[in-house]
Amino acid sequence: QVQLAESGGGLVQAGGSLRLSCAASGRTFSRNVMGWFRQAPGKEREFVAVILSGGSTSYADSVKGRFTISRDIVKNTVYLQMNGLTPEDTAVYYCAADASRASVYSTDPADFDYWGQGTQVTVSS
Repeated sequence: QVQLAESGGGLVQAGGSLRLSCAASGRTFSRNVMGWFRQAPGKEREFVAVILSGGSTSYADSVKGRFTISRDIVKNTVYLQMNGLTPEDTAVYYCAADASRASVYSTDPADFDYWGQGTQVTVSS
């Protein structure tokens, strides 16, 4: 059974930092695209960042320069380092895996096959 388990969310003041982790179990995703999405209350789930099998990354414009996605192949874990957080970053953050893509990516949540349960990030002003 494939599972993605996020951790690292919490409450932080504006300007602060958090590091989210997503540990995969049940299969390895080292050769697949892994991504982070977020969903704020009353809004649709939106793309945040993605990492390809070769290590290339891509980010939403709203987080570019502040967030960094990375992966530890040995640990089968993906990370999202978030710096310079603002209240607009408040959302539930989800880790996702695309089982069919490796070197190209989609920013559409519908194209991702596996999802974690989400972790809440709240940024106070």
